[in-house]
Amino acid sequence: MQSLLEKLPASIRFGAGAVSQVGTVASGLGKKALIVTGRSSAKKSGVLDKVSGLLEANGVDWAVFDRVPANPTTDTAKDGLAVLRENACDFVIGLGGGSSLDCAKTIAFLAKHDGPLFDYIYGRLEAGEALPILAIPTTCGTGSEANYFAVTTDSETHDKKSLRTASIFPDVSLVDSNLMKTMPKRLLAAVGFDAICHLMEAYLSKGCTPEVAEQALGGLALAVPALPRLYAGIGTAADWEALTLSSTIGGWCIGQAGVTAPHGLEHPLSGLYNLTHGEGLAALTPVITELSWAEEPARYTRIARLFGTDAAGLTDTLTEYIQKLGLPTKLSLGKNYAADIPWLVENTIKVSIGGLKGHPVFFDEEALRLIFSRISE
Repeated sequence: MQSLLEKLPASIRFGAGAVSQVGTVASGLGKKALIVTGRSSAKKSGVLDKVSGLLEANGVDWAVFDRVPANPTTDTAKDGLAVLRENACDFVIGLGGGSSLDCAKTIAFLAKHDGPLFDYIYGRLEAGEALPILAIPTTCGTGSEANYFAVTTDSETHDKKSLRTASIFPDVSLVDSNLMKTMPKRLLAAVGFDAICHLMEAYLSKGCTPEVAEQALGGLALAVPALPRLYAGIGTAADWEALTLSSTIGGWCIGQAGVTAPHGLEHPLSGLYNLTHGEGLAALTPVITELSWAEEPARYTRIARLFGTDAAGLTDTLTEYIQKLGLPTKLSLGKNYAADIPWLVENTIKVSIGGLKGHPVFFDEEALRLIFSRISE
C-alpha cells in the first residue's frame, strides 16, 4: 500500500518520527512560514513548540494563525490571510486536523488570488497558483495531505464545499503516526470513521477506477479492525500506522474518484449546524447504505466482508460498529430541524450534485427529505 505514496504529486514522508524532518523540508519551501492550526490542540500536545523549534534551528522564520475552528469559514480564511500578509510569510504550514490543513490550503490559494473564494469554487473565476504548502496532519481522518481539496463554509450562505485545484496539492506532507496519539477518544472515533467513509465512498463512486478500487479496499482492510482497537485503548503501534496510512490512502482515493451521498448530505448539515463532520457521517451512512446496497450488491458485498457480514447485513453492522465507537446514529438538531429540511435538500443539490450523481443510487428531493428526516432524534 505504501507504494502509492511514491506516485503522488506531493512528496509524502510517512512514518513514526516523520515530523522531525520539518526544518529541513521547510527550508526548501521559503524563508518565513505561516503555521495554520487550531485554537489549542497543537499547543497542548507540544507539537506546535516542536515544529517552531525545528524551523528556528534550520533558519526558517515563522508566524502563527491559531484560530481555525472545526468547520473553517471564508471569514476564517480572510483572517488567516491578513496574518500572512502582516508577517510577510512566503509559504504555509498546515498543522492539525483536516480543518487546519484545508484552511492552510485556502490561505495559500487566496494569497495569489483576488475575488471571493466561492467564485473560484463554483468556477466563476479561474483558479491559478498558490503559495507553497507543507501539510502536517495530527489526526488520521481527512487525508487532506494527499489531495487537492480544501473544504470551506461560506460565512454568509452556509454553503460548505471544497475548492479543487491542483495548485493546493501540498508540496510536502509529513505524516507521522506519533502525532495522532494525543487525540481524545471522541475525536479519534470521528476522524477515523471519516477515513472509513472516504474509502467506502471512493470505492462505491461511479468514478472509481481499478486502481482506486484496489487502494480503497486495501485501506479499509487496514482501518476497519484498527479503529475499534485504538478507541478501546488496546491498539498497538502497528494499529496507529495502519489507521494513519489508511487515512492518507482515503484522501488520495477521493481525490481521484470523489465522494458520494454520505458526504454530499453531511456538508449541508455541518455547514448549517456546525456539526463534527465524522459524527454527521455516522448518522447518515447507515441510512444511506440501507437505501443503496441493493443497487450495487457486488461492491457493497466487498465492503461488507471487511466488516464481517454480507451486503444485506451491512446496515445493521455499520450501526453497531458506529455505536461501539461512541458515535451518534441520531443527531440532536433541535425542535426547528424539520423546518430546516427544505433548505438542507436544496443546498445538497446546490453544493453536492456531483456526489449525488456519483452515488450508486441517485436520491431525488423526496429521497433526500426522507434521509434527513430519519437522522434526527
